[in-house]
Amino acid sequence: MNIAIFSGGDSSEFEISVKSAKQVKRWLELAGHSCFLVEVKKGNWTILYEDQRVPLDKNSFSVKLNRKNISFDFVWNTIHGTPGEDGKLQGCFDMEGIPYSCSNHLSSALTFNKYTCKSFLMHHGVLTPEARLVKRKLEPDLEAIAEVVGFPCFVKPNSGGSSFGAAKVVRFEELKPALDEALREDSEAIVERYIKGTEVTCGLMKIRNEFTVFPITEIVPKNEFFDYEAKYTEGRAEEITPARIPIGLASQCVDLAKMIYDLTDCSGIIRADFIIKGNQIYFLELNSIPGMSGESIIPQQVEKAGMNMEGVLQQIIENELN
Repeated sequence: MNIAIFSGGDSSEFEISVKSAKQVKRWLELAGHSCFLVEVKKGNWTILYEDQRVPLDKNSFSVKLNRKNISFDFVWNTIHGTPGEDGKLQGCFDMEGIPYSCSNHLSSALTFNKYTCKSFLMHHGVLTPEARLVKRKLEPDLEAIAEVVGFPCFVKPNSGGSSFGAAKVVRFEELKPALDEALREDSEAIVERYIKGTEVTCGLMKIRNEFTVFPITEIVPKNEFFDYEAKYTEGRAEEITPARIPIGLASQCVDLAKMIYDLTDCSGIIRADFIIKGNQIYFLELNSIPGMSGESIIPQQVEKAGMNMEGVLQQIIENELN
């Protein structure tokens, strides 16, 4: 098939998305497909082809390359952040009847908004750290927020997955500057109670109504927390797969990840992040477009499962087309 791999976007995660797209292109070509990188930036969709940038025709969802018109059969979405992770592109693809690799527009919008996702899942009995939402246009009651979440706490942009603008706050005086930084990244920020425990992440997908769950990864950051530097700088975090947790807790994590996948109506590969304290598992956030670069967690988990990425991606394509 001709597959358009969408990358870039309008967030601070642009470069990470481009790295993911190039790696996905290699895997999909190993699976036998013709792949074209599409870079998205501020409403412009351009095909990167032989050192050229050629506009993609949004009306026909095709491009003319070397006098040949190429139409696309499928979209692989690797955009971290808006407009690829928050449902905007998915809504466009749905209207045009174009199949794609990830969750639909409503599921993506829900899971990309940390506070809304946490609130939704709390109503279904999912344990998650207490949090408060702060909006850029409204003056926050810092004392009231501090009373609810306590210290230390985390401040992070409400929408975004790469830890830009995130901070661990240990005293009241740091709360306002941390919120200012988070609100430079997003119009909303979330202030979340700190839970001291073991951080793990569970990658999974659902093919023909059957789950495939990859080995759970334990994350041990060498920084204060799993921030942007820890995620993307070699040596700043240990990512241990499988996680060093009891079998019973691992099973509970898997069951919880499956339940969250279904409750939020996900598709394709996702990653659900948790903190384990004692025998309690707290949901942190859901990543509906997990990283696919060489350093990313999902490819590590797939390898530990004895699978190969080209086979996994092919399963997702076939599942979406059938």
